[in-house]
Amino acid sequence: MGNGWHEWPLMIFTVLGQCVAGGFIVMALALLNGVDDRAQQKRVQWAMIVLWVLMGIGFIASILHLGSPLRAFNSLNRIGASALSNEIASGSVFFAVGGFWWLITVMGKMPAALGKLWMILTMVLGVFFVWMMCRVYLIDTVPTWYSVYTPLSFFLTMFIGGPLLGYLLLRAAGVTGWGMRLLPVITLAGVIVSTVVVLLQGMELATIQSSIQQASALIPQYGTLMSWRLALLVVALVCWIVPQLKGRQPNVGLLTLAFVLVVAGELIGRGVFYGLHMTVGMAIAS
Repeated sequence: MGNGWHEWPLMIFTVLGQCVAGGFIVMALALLNGVDDRAQQKRVQWAMIVLWVLMGIGFIASILHLGSPLRAFNSLNRIGASALSNEIASGSVFFAVGGFWWLITVMGKMPAALGKLWMILTMVLGVFFVWMMCRVYLIDTVPTWYSVYTPLSFFLTMFIGGPLLGYLLLRAAGVTGWGMRLLPVITLAGVIVSTVVVLLQGMELATIQSSIQQASALIPQYGTLMSWRLALLVVALVCWIVPQLKGRQPNVGLLTLAFVLVVAGELIGRGVFYGLHMTVGMAIAS
């Protein structure tokens, strides 16, 4: 039994990667549809450096998990045949394509039409990256992971953390209009769906067992840990939404706190996920 914290490099990599993918989509949509002022566009573009810093932190964490940079290169040897290789490759392509778009854009060298197509391509690559993350853990010999709850949880992190990260960076760039009022609603919906997933998965764990293990016994504190996770997400939403209900925009400091709370909550959830690892010879799902 364990709580999964020993997999902290993977926890950081997956959570930050999913938040960055969602955050990029939000900011790219703002640039494509809502931010027309050239000076404001430039501020938004510069603010996007935070996305690539976070993505870089995630990749550094993933390398620490592999043990050395050389192993990271070796992990690309089986692209197309290995889910792990596909994950690293898709993440690297998303990081490289998005980062190169950002660099050329802030240098003022990106043609407008090409820049729009490039942003759309990067958004698609971000979603593909998250899906490739899911595929790594959909292993039929690990019944606690081989479930619809794995892709649901990964994409929900993108829908919970991405809008908040995008809102934070847009707010830091001085954007107040566009569709920003919709973003808290998306995160709120993500938290509600995530709560349902936690409850359903908790019930499913009681039905999974092998000749030597009961899935629900892997993490006896499942309910407590998930309650803490959901509490952190709710507090983050309060920090984000309450100022708007009072007719003012939340400041960058409060939004930063909210994002830190979301990341902390999702790291707890991801730790639980890794703690539920259960390899079996013969599993019984009743």
